[in-house]
Amino acid sequence: MDNSNSSQNRPKKNGPPVYVKYIGLSFQLFAVIGGGTYLGWWIQQQSSMKFPVWLLLGCFLSIVIAFYQLWQSMKQDR
Repeated sequence: MDNSNSSQNRPKKNGPPVYVKYIGLSFQLFAVIGGGTYLGWWIQQQSSMKFPVWLLLGCFLSIVIAFYQLWQSMKQDR
């Protein structure tokens, strides 16, 4: 039995559990996407355009930003 692999699966004893980081990441994704969507909605309400360009732009841009932040965070875990 290889003991080096089993030591990697154990959580660190001096820090919070691993799942706390991922709960925080879920709230971060929610906040970024929600904030970008709300900003797009607000700009759309201020403009007189019928097609929701600003809403779609805010939504999609915030999704890209949120997943980039997630990717950067997951890259640091290696």
